[in-house]
Amino acid sequence: MNFRTLILSLMGVALVGCAGQTSKPNKEVKSAEPRKIPMPEMPYFVSNEEQAVAYMAEHFWDKFDFADTTYIDTLQSVEIAFGQYATTIGRVPYDVACKSMNRTMTKAQVCKPMFDLFAELAEKYLYDPNSPVKNEEAYIGALEVMTTTSLYDEWERVRPQSQLDLALKNRLGTRAADFRYMTKEGRWGSLYGIRARYTLLFINNPGCPACKDTREQISASPMLTQLIDEGVIRVLAVYPDEDLKEWYDYQPNMPANWINSYDKELAMREKELYDLRAIPTLYLLDQDKNVLLKDCMSIPTIEQVIYYRDYNKQQ
Repeated sequence: MNFRTLILSLMGVALVGCAGQTSKPNKEVKSAEPRKIPMPEMPYFVSNEEQAVAYMAEHFWDKFDFADTTYIDTLQSVEIAFGQYATTIGRVPYDVACKSMNRTMTKAQVCKPMFDLFAELAEKYLYDPNSPVKNEEAYIGALEVMTTTSLYDEWERVRPQSQLDLALKNRLGTRAADFRYMTKEGRWGSLYGIRARYTLLFINNPGCPACKDTREQISASPMLTQLIDEGVIRVLAVYPDEDLKEWYDYQPNMPANWINSYDKELAMREKELYDLRAIPTLYLLDQDKNVLLKDCMSIPTIEQVIYYRDYNKQQ
């Protein structure tokens, strides 16, 4: 996409939801015609794609009247715009996305019905495991407002507080929670006990089609295969549930050079050490077990992070 096309797409009103996602609002759409959401004007000093995306992430809702509840009657318009916004903040650094969403929810406090709507859309687009624009770091920015707003009573804050507590666990840049695992040979190990430049934590279930696809994608990556063979990356595959017969029966399908294990103590689930709302899930950790990628299902993204980290070290 060239810069001119990008500017037009960021400033225009999208007529479709996020790519690959069928958007069905949870509330009845009362207007047959989508109502245009006013977009900010791109200032003269914006001269490249990076600046354009950063500007829109900060100013997307500047001209939107959060107090105008008539927008709620044309819910489709707001949801389409929110999908466009979620895509935009997905292209900026995580801390910028978090601040942007925090600022958006703070503005929405002017009106509880609008605040409720934006809270609902934030969860749908940024927190739902099936959303193509899932962005937990940005959702944390929303939750920070949802858990402190005077618009909610103590009972209304219980759910967002629970979500925030879970989202803050194993956050990007923090050290992943340690746990013990058991191998099929009956040997105990721990996450922190793994010695490698990178650890790829693969939480999976046997027989899960998406888990199979993920395993095959990792094995099909020439880069990851080489690094695993060289010991630069250790893959820790962990089964977090209790049906061990199914797990043992599935072991012939797992690569022999992975650490194939199960959570015998069920600590992941019972202590909520990790977010298990969706399986499979992948975490990329550095040698100190700091989280580089959380719940990332894109093998190319994992490859890119490793490549640029190692490439920069060589410069």
